Amino acid sequence: MATATNHAEQIQKTPFVKELASSERKTRDKALESLSLFLRARRDLSLLELLKIWKGLFFCFYHSDRPLTQQALARDLSYTLVPSLPRESRLRFLRAFWITIGREFHALDRLRLDKYLLLIRYYVGVAFEVYLQGQIGQSDNTGDVGRDGKKRKRAGEEKSKNGKRRKQDSATAEAKTEENNIKGEKWAELESYITLLEQGPLCPINFDPTEEDESKEKKSEEDSIPMPHGPDGLRYHINDIWLDELAKVIDTNSGEDEGEGQKSLKDRFDIPMDLLLRPFKKLKNECPTKSVRLRVSREVLEDARLVEWGFREKVVEEDSDVEEDEWDGLGD
Repeated sequence: MATATNHAEQIQKTPFVKELASSERKTRDKALESLSLFLRARRDLSLLELLKIWKGLFFCFYHSDRPLTQQALARDLSYTLVPSLPRESRLRFLRAFWITIGREFHALDRLRLDKYLLLIRYYVGVAFEVYLQGQIGQSDNTGDVGRDGKKRKRAGEEKSKNGKRRKQDSATAEAKTEENNIKGEKWAELESYITLLEQGPLCPINFDPTEEDESKEKKSEEDSIPMPHGPDGLRYHINDIWLDELAKVIDTNSGEDEGEGQKSLKDRFDIPMDLLLRPFKKLKNECPTKSVRLRVSREVLEDARLVEWGFREKVVEEDSDVEEDEWDGLGD
């Protein structure tokens, strides 16, 4: 632990981290370029070291002014930097980002809030690009193909010569188990990222009195650094942009497959929607704040796009059987 702390202090004292908070744009741009090369080359950076780096990046973005400059810097920090990071350190880098945003969100003034909301939007979007883009491809019957690449017989073809169904049921269960294992491996990194959000900005409660006691029992440095919960303003913003940013990734893939427009996206692509909506279902069921629960239902869980994509059935409102009679005036 002491060694990691010493390394973090050394990183904070490096010139390019100090220069990130400079008031001169040229100095900040040069420092950001050097830092980007440093992050791409290092695979062993600890969470504490990345938090020190993100403190410098936060104030680098804090000093940026003018809309076009802010948009360009936000894109450089997200869509340009994150996909180029080593796989070993990418999730820790994202964790450091959400910890930093959670810590500093209350301190943002109204003049600078909009540009940080843009940065958060870009980070939600780039995470979808990293963990979903290229993975959701056309939906294939994974259960019909084994790990060896050979096509499996369907459950109905597994009957033995004597007609017993025991082997058929066993083969069906085995195929389903293997299918679940393959899907679990495919979305393992995405699930780790979703779990990160559930521990931080999308945690249903703002304060958990048992969390401090649990953190003392954890031995690893990463587990000992708590994720800030919320706040509600951050939850609201993620609710507003979640499906918008997801739609961009889905539209990119669906645009390459226009021949099957009659099928829903659920049937055409392998999209882990249950996993993507899991944090919001927890918010709806467990969050004590009524406004958050209502916002989650309206902006995410009851969004019309889920019906359009085939992940939710349209709710048909039944017309009242009792119709009001029109007034025909006074009788003669």
